[in-house]
Amino acid sequence: MLIQDRHRNAGAILIDEILKRKKDKFIVAISGESGSGKTELAHVVARGLRAHGIFAKPLHIDNYYRVLPLERKQWRIDNVIEKCVGYDEYDWDIIYRNIDEFRQGKRATMPCVDLVTEQVDTLITDFSSVDMLIIDGLYAIKTEGVDMRVFIELTYHETKKAQTDRGKEPQNEYRWAVLEQEHKMVLALRNSADFLITREYEVIRK
Repeated sequence: MLIQDRHRNAGAILIDEILKRKKDKFIVAISGESGSGKTELAHVVARGLRAHGIFAKPLHIDNYYRVLPLERKQWRIDNVIEKCVGYDEYDWDIIYRNIDEFRQGKRATMPCVDLVTEQVDTLITDFSSVDMLIIDGLYAIKTEGVDMRVFIELTYHETKKAQTDRGKEPQNEYRWAVLEQEHKMVLALRNSADFLITREYEVIRK
């Protein structure tokens, strides 16, 4: 993560809004394209809420792909990127199961991608002491039953240099084709947001 002042400033505003709306087992969702700052923002908000006695756990939807990381590129190529990249790449049944376990304060098993080996490990989480869930991911605000939806308007066109510098993934024709399809799918969710974060990282209430 590359946490910057813009993430901290936007996070402070979102924390204030969360405190106004807070209820038991509150769920926030943050959507945006690759490199837009979803994970950084989720981390800032979760850490900031600790000062208010609220334990918030980030849930990264990128851990819930149906196809394993090492197999995903070939699977996308075989199934045509423009037809297969999108919402259905995620295992929503497991996502909703984990959300239900959070709401019930249960012990849960969750997928967690090891970014070094690209294998999927199993994470055991005890939700009994977790007050809030912060779901971040490309299509996070598509999740049903969310209490507050945040959409980051930065697109991969603006974050292309940052992605290259970070070396998060190989930057080639395949990757750009995936990002363009994700761009179309993510943009379709914009109108369902409660808050927009502009390209300048200003927070706007819709």
